[in-house]
Amino acid sequence: MRIDGLQYANWSEKIFRQLREGGVDAIHVTISYHENFRETVLNFEQWNRWFERFPTLIMKGTTASDIDVARSTNRTAVFFGFQNPSPIEDDIGLVEIVHTLGARFMQLTYNNQSLLATGCYEAHDNGVTRMGKQVIKEMNRVGLVVDMSHSADRSTIEAADISERPIAITHANPHEWSPALRNKREDVIRAVTQNGGMLGFSLYPHHLKDKTECTLESFCQMIADTAAKYGVEHLGIGTDLCQDQPDSIVEWMRVGRWSKEIDYGEGSASNPGFPPMPQWFKDNRDFGNIESGLAAVGMSADEVTAIMGGNWYRFFSENFGPLDS
Repeated sequence: MRIDGLQYANWSEKIFRQLREGGVDAIHVTISYHENFRETVLNFEQWNRWFERFPTLIMKGTTASDIDVARSTNRTAVFFGFQNPSPIEDDIGLVEIVHTLGARFMQLTYNNQSLLATGCYEAHDNGVTRMGKQVIKEMNRVGLVVDMSHSADRSTIEAADISERPIAITHANPHEWSPALRNKREDVIRAVTQNGGMLGFSLYPHHLKDKTECTLESFCQMIADTAAKYGVEHLGIGTDLCQDQPDSIVEWMRVGRWSKEIDYGEGSASNPGFPPMPQWFKDNRDFGNIESGLAAVGMSADEVTAIMGGNWYRFFSENFGPLDS
């Protein structure tokens, strides 16, 4: 079983076919960065059209059992998530609405301060806000997973402790391996995993040691070391693959509507576009390289199976439904 905890590709029939060629059984896709509720609904509509056009390649996923259906019919189950709480605007009632529409993950922040918590690019981390605590409670109730991939340290630790259900960092790596601003320090990873949460390892080059030149061995050894420290059952893959996106999308990701100036984030002012992927992971057809790489650094077959999809499957099955189910 292969499950990817996060992608933001420029979706097309080509990519849907590559998902099948790579044996990707399920994928969490970002359908909102900075969109408001109505704009996010339009993105749900776009996906409905893709499901109609490519019914032999992809299907909508809302529960873990949909992955079983996808596997039995040679399709990829698509699960929706937001990288910003902007789709719920300032209305806690929209948490249940977006879950009903199919959302299963929501980040409490992108890089900036939100109404709910602090993003990782802010100078001061004030933690989870009063509204944030209420929204977490509501997300727990309906089965919308708290994602803290772009959130600051204190906010992430508080969210892990406040949440009645495990939370996720769907796409990031340990800060000690690669000190990118958005990678996670030990106390953050420990807070998430000790509360039953998940960490998805990112392949976005700005999050990798040596960036585009990162080796498969280095990446897989980092996973093995993380498993030894926090437990293999809390780990998965969240590639953050942004395949075929134009460089203009980086500006949308970084800036949205909040600034008139370009925020280059983890890139450089001279090269604000998407960095090249490492040679061993260009697209969804390359998941087998990670599997073989994990085995090469000494991980057992069961451990590899867990990281490549088994852990995400269990997490989906336990956290996508109502709290009392």
